[in-house]
Amino acid sequence: MKAIQRLEMFWHILRNMGIRYVFFKAWYEVQRKTGILKYKFPKVATQKSFITIADWQNLSVRFFFEPRGIKVSKNPDLTGLKRRVMQIHQHRYRYFSDGWFEVRDWHTNPLTGYVYDRNVHWSDIEDFSKEAGDIKFVWEKSRFTFLYDLVRYDFHFGEDQSEPVFALILDWIEANPVNCGPNWKCSQEIALRVLNWTFALHYYRSSDALTQNTLDVILASIRDQMRHVVGNIRFSLITVRNNHALTETLGLFVTGLLFPFFPESKIWKRRGKSWFEKEINFQIAADGTFIQSSMNYHRVAVQLLTWGIRLAELNDEQLNKRVYQAAKRSLNFLLACQDSRSGALPNYGPNDGALFFPLTECRFNDFRPQLSALGAVLKIDCRFGAGRWSEETEWISGNNNVLSANLLDPCVPAVLTFQAGSYYIIREAGSVTLLRCGLGHGRPFQADQNHLDIWVNGQNIVRDAGTWLYNAGEETSDYFTSTAAHNTVVVGDFDQMKRRERFMWTHWIKNAKGIVGRGEDNFLIETVFEGYRHLRKGIIHRRRLRKQRGVLHWVVEDWVEGVPSGIPIVQIWHPRHGFLENYVIRAHDAQKTNVTPVFGSGWYSKIYGKREQTITISFPISNGYICTEIYTTKK
Repeated sequence: MKAIQRLEMFWHILRNMGIRYVFFKAWYEVQRKTGILKYKFPKVATQKSFITIADWQNLSVRFFFEPRGIKVSKNPDLTGLKRRVMQIHQHRYRYFSDGWFEVRDWHTNPLTGYVYDRNVHWSDIEDFSKEAGDIKFVWEKSRFTFLYDLVRYDFHFGEDQSEPVFALILDWIEANPVNCGPNWKCSQEIALRVLNWTFALHYYRSSDALTQNTLDVILASIRDQMRHVVGNIRFSLITVRNNHALTETLGLFVTGLLFPFFPESKIWKRRGKSWFEKEINFQIAADGTFIQSSMNYHRVAVQLLTWGIRLAELNDEQLNKRVYQAAKRSLNFLLACQDSRSGALPNYGPNDGALFFPLTECRFNDFRPQLSALGAVLKIDCRFGAGRWSEETEWISGNNNVLSANLLDPCVPAVLTFQAGSYYIIREAGSVTLLRCGLGHGRPFQADQNHLDIWVNGQNIVRDAGTWLYNAGEETSDYFTSTAAHNTVVVGDFDQMKRRERFMWTHWIKNAKGIVGRGEDNFLIETVFEGYRHLRKGIIHRRRLRKQRGVLHWVVEDWVEGVPSGIPIVQIWHPRHGFLENYVIRAHDAQKTNVTPVFGSGWYSKIYGKREQTITISFPISNGYICTEIYTTKK
């Protein structure tokens, strides 16, 4: 039986992912188990001086700013920044934009207390270990995103932070021998770390704390880390093809561009640029949606686009037109999904808490800093006005003098279709209504067809459950990607696709579509898909959503057919705290008989690594039909 199941799984993976993916993964595993990867990635560190301090300080390459000419407005409220820097000096670090842990080394998982062996070759370290816990909790500190707090504190308060910055970087280099330990495991983490060190190196380009020996050690480590990235780049370009590939290819381009004295710099710059351009064109669809079907990972792509476009232009290395077009399309899509009051987007799709280059005091879920920074680089006004989100734009582009463009006007009522990404959106009456149904253009992460997300004046009144952790107890982790964690219809205890293992589904949704329309007094979205094929072929879920014009009133009709008799069907909702104090949700069947709601409990994760119990509201469906109304009790 197990052999048959493995064969079936192999067939689904081959059909969904393609023969190139399957053979590369198989060959990569052979290399890992036989020790070939250890040969390809030796434990040998560079011992060389590439450039003198004087030449480094007079290097002709251009960064976002000149150390003595930074033009960033003084923020009147920086109490949070002060508090964070004080914590860093006490060896306490912020994880995933919210949780704080005291961690004095680079190899301890603060959740489990597990300490990785710093001398084990990276290819012998497992990504997912029950004993070690989620490896992202080790990677988080080693990303060095906390450097932005130290640099911004230095700038705003005039207190030199160069010594702790260089001390932390040197400590990491000493504690993480080349190609050893968990922090050499992921090429994206390596590339991101190098980008963050690059920012600090340019800010402290003329610092007295930057001695020749310090510069030599840091530059040698940067070279070693990027040699690892380029040596393993095919893994991301063939088997991953998401934000990992974007980060790694941009890292190669930026390193080759800004460190021209490395022997490999010309090749890295040329190949990194070409790969980055191809990946952007592949990963961002014609409608501006992102391959990972994730708002937060799309923001990662936005930040990488901002860095790539700006640094290329500053150094006369302009990226091709398709990159600019993809960047503009991304802005238009994300603005269409954004709540205008809070700057937030739906907590939709995989969200590991990534915020690569934090340069403001805005909350993690406020997307305005990153969208406005990309807009400024593209000379597009996102119509946010001035605010605390503007600081990121000033660090990256130096000013807010941008031109207007034909982007979405959030004040104009609209019903919008993003067909490639399978998003249908209504913006009206201070609300954003998002319904997702379709194939998308990447492999699925969660079983969420016909999920409905509603925002009203900064509040996500019915919401996605979020992500929580990538590596935890299977039962709880699986919940967050399951059909039951979304505002849709659930058939029995099944998901819309069949879960195989972490990040892997079979029986992908193949038949799905949607249309939008307008009436005199309402907006309309209609969607349909065929799912649950591992249970039975021919199970269809149709959903019709009507939003009344000018009123916070939604009507959701669901039709389900083809379900074997005896299997229960429910429509499930995940409202925010206090929902029932301000809104009514009620349902009736095809005979107009009221359906009694069933109150249960579920999970909600606003930030990666944190979760809380929350209520769910379910309506049993009989005879394949239910009609649900959601409306406000406020006048």
